[in-house]
Amino acid sequence: MRITSLSNDYPTMQQVAELLVDGFKDTGSVDWTTLESAVEEVQASLGVDRISRIAIDESGHVLGWVGGIREYGGKVWELHPLVVRRDCRGKGIGRALVEDLEKQVKARGGVTITLGTDDENNRTSLGGIDLYPDVLHHASQIKNLRQHPFEFYQKLGFVITGVIPDANGFGKPDILMTKRVS
Repeated sequence: MRITSLSNDYPTMQQVAELLVDGFKDTGSVDWTTLESAVEEVQASLGVDRISRIAIDESGHVLGWVGGIREYGGKVWELHPLVVRRDCRGKGIGRALVEDLEKQVKARGGVTITLGTDDENNRTSLGGIDLYPDVLHHASQIKNLRQHPFEFYQKLGFVITGVIPDANGFGKPDILMTKRVS
C-alpha cells in the first residue's frame, strides 16, 4: 500500500467517488447518496487550502481516501472525509491515512485537526434522544452501541470536544472530536 496525493485523474477520481457513495450508504448520511454528489465532493477536495490523500495498492486501485480542509488561518484543519473500501477495513488503512493527514497538516503549520462524526442512526447513546439541557453531561457518558467510528478516532488520540445536538434532525447529533498534532 502507498499513500499519495489525489490528482486530477478521472479514473482515480471516479474510484474515490464510488468509494465515498458505498462507504457512507449505511451511516444514514444524506451527503453522498449519488455518484454525482460524490464526484462534486472529490473535485472540491482538489481545491486551494485542501488536502486530498489516497491509499492505493500496487495495481493503482484506491483502498481509502482522507481529506483535509484548512480553517482558522491554517492552524486548524478539518478531517473531511475519511473512507476505506469495505473489504479493506480493519487492516490499518484508515489509521495510516489519518496519520498521513496529521503529517501533512503539521508540515503546513497546522496545530490541530478537528472532525465531526455524525450519529444519524442511533449508533451511540447520544442518538435518538433530547440532549438538552445538559449536552456536555450526555457527551461525557457516551456509549458506542453499534460500531460508531468515534472510538476509532479515540484510539488515534482524538478526544470529544463537543456535540451539536440535532445537527442532522432531532436526535441526530454531530460528535465533535479534536487532536493536537504539533
